[in-house]
Amino acid sequence: MRAPDFWAGGKAQTGSAALFSLLLSPLGWAYGAGVRLRLALARPARANLPVVCVGNLVAGGAGKTPVALALGQWFQAHGCNPHFLSCGYGGSLPGPVRVNNERHHCRQTGDEALLLSRTAPSWVSSDRPAGAREAALAGADMVIMDDGFQSPSLAKNLSLLVVDGEYGIGNGRLIPAGPLRESVAGALSRADAVVVLGEDTAGIGAAIETTAIGNTGERIPVLKARLVPEDDGTGWQGRKVLAFAGIGRPEKFFNSLREAGAELVAAHAFPDHYPYGEDEAAALIEAAEAAGAEPVTTAKDAERLPVDMLNRVWVFAVRVQWQDAEALARLFSPLAEKVAEREAGSDEGTRV
Repeated sequence: MRAPDFWAGGKAQTGSAALFSLLLSPLGWAYGAGVRLRLALARPARANLPVVCVGNLVAGGAGKTPVALALGQWFQAHGCNPHFLSCGYGGSLPGPVRVNNERHHCRQTGDEALLLSRTAPSWVSSDRPAGAREAALAGADMVIMDDGFQSPSLAKNLSLLVVDGEYGIGNGRLIPAGPLRESVAGALSRADAVVVLGEDTAGIGAAIETTAIGNTGERIPVLKARLVPEDDGTGWQGRKVLAFAGIGRPEKFFNSLREAGAELVAAHAFPDHYPYGEDEAAALIEAAEAAGAEPVTTAKDAERLPVDMLNRVWVFAVRVQWQDAEALARLFSPLAEKVAEREAGSDEGTRV
């Protein structure tokens, strides 16, 4: 689904949109109470390896998966063997199952798990503790969860909240009156850090830096980053494209193409995790050709395209660029060192 327009903050909160959101507020309070109760009653299972969780405050796209991928690459570069773990949203397999991007389809594992599996081993499991156990048995020395911040079943060693700098927390109300999955205060009380993706026009990062207290009892570190093209982006300058995307915020993708210098002859937005059929994909390709343009989509959307259409569609791949690499290292180096110590101890035990 796409987030309703009235979930947004700012100018969207006027007239009928504001009234509709207000009328739904009691349902939001009930939803929030349910989340608090579930978290309070939970007894999280502890995995026998470190768990890093990448989550968000709102329903829809904030950029969790690109951040999870970036963290996977960071830990790999620092000698760790991370495995990804997700619930496989949009897929049919309950798991635990290790994703094979040559054998599995997004209808089985979801698109995010397939995308993650191209960087490091990826597991789908609706039972997250069981997924973590399988990852450990397969040689993982740590697990990175893509989503799962509001899931209390598995204890986390480090939890990050990803916030879109432009969207922020939307209208600040709970589902269904707004986009919030839980109260901001409740989420921040369990967070170790917040990642603000893009320019912080909503001001949420600045507010957190000055007021919020995390689960350590200290100010929550705010890591600033942005999404940039995987290449230098110059290859898109002046190219006529027909862009399409079924992600949480398609307009972010369209704007990124424009910033890279592409000329959008058309932009088609689909619901998040949209399953493209062969006829639909073919129609998009034909429309692009008729307009003298090239069809282009996101890396996540490409996982949902019919296989025989992939070589006819361009992928605009992005990566996370951190503003302060040293701040990232300060947060994650202790965990990487802990993993290294565990592995060294395991090796000593094996030799004995």
